[in-house]
Amino acid sequence: MTTALSIPIVPVAQSKLKGLLLENLPFGKYFSDHMLEADYVDGKWTSVSIRPYASLSLAPSVAALHYGQAIFEGLKAYKDQQSRPFIFRPHDHFVRFNISAERMQMPTVPTEIFMDGMLQLVKLDQDWIPAFPDHSLYIRPLMFSTDEVIGVRPSDSYKFMIFLSPTGPYYSAPMRIWVEEKYVRAVSGGVGYAKAAGNYGGAMYATAQAKLRGYDQVLWTDPDEHKYVQECGTMNVFFIIGNRAITPGLKEGTILGGITRMSVMTLLQGMGLTVEERKLGMNEILDAFKSGELREVFGTGTAATVSLIKELCYKEEILQFDIKKWEVAPALKEKLAAIREGELADTHGWMVPVI
Repeated sequence: MTTALSIPIVPVAQSKLKGLLLENLPFGKYFSDHMLEADYVDGKWTSVSIRPYASLSLAPSVAALHYGQAIFEGLKAYKDQQSRPFIFRPHDHFVRFNISAERMQMPTVPTEIFMDGMLQLVKLDQDWIPAFPDHSLYIRPLMFSTDEVIGVRPSDSYKFMIFLSPTGPYYSAPMRIWVEEKYVRAVSGGVGYAKAAGNYGGAMYATAQAKLRGYDQVLWTDPDEHKYVQECGTMNVFFIIGNRAITPGLKEGTILGGITRMSVMTLLQGMGLTVEERKLGMNEILDAFKSGELREVFGTGTAATVSLIKELCYKEEILQFDIKKWEVAPALKEKLAAIREGELADTHGWMVPVI
């Protein structure tokens, strides 16, 4: 991929990287030297630039703070065995970002700003990509409304940005999951399929209640019967039942179409499993558990890639799993890491070089 848009760059006077050890950094706590910024004004994108990472000055009346027109993405850059920088499936994130924009009545971001801008930004700050196993440079594109006015309507102006955060391995322990039957993440016709900021804010209360019960996250269910599974926390979820890998389908628009989800489905098929995208009820899951057919349960997402689930609590039923015997989820996690870090050939065209 080549860049087509020449973006003005204002470099930092001195890099923050000096003296910072990029090994085992916590997720989302440190940020690289530069960020990309663009404004949507009078029906067009303007003022595209890359400049030093810095705070923003916002009026209290900025529309995003009141009416929630805000979306984002999350993807990662890696270094291969020759220390060359690559981004994992950036075009898929670009497509999903604009799907979110359309749903939230926001302008779409053109390829030359999102993709070319991202490549130039990562190229500029490529020294921030940790050259260690299970490490990466997290990339956060976002857009929010910027009209300084009180009134419930789509904004006329917006700000688009990309900034970067080096991170170490995301070693999340196997999770205990509470199957949620009261609170709802998304409904058919809603914004569940969009990566809108409000989806995450609205999920925090139910998650906090689950943690008070001793659980790590919630498994969201449908709003009508509370028995069909949707997402697990902020991740997509997979159930290995016999020789089938089952994940909730996307047709109802209640589930975010994860890029890691897409990748895992491809790898599962390569491992000889039948992948099914469909409605999956807790009764079917309970029956599979009792018959011994439910082999593994795991979540997928950008941060942890594949996160093991060791327990589900549904009504009075507690489903516990011996994760030491699992084969599928650990193999998926290992294979994805090997592709991203250049140890295994990328036969799917997922890794885009930063050139």
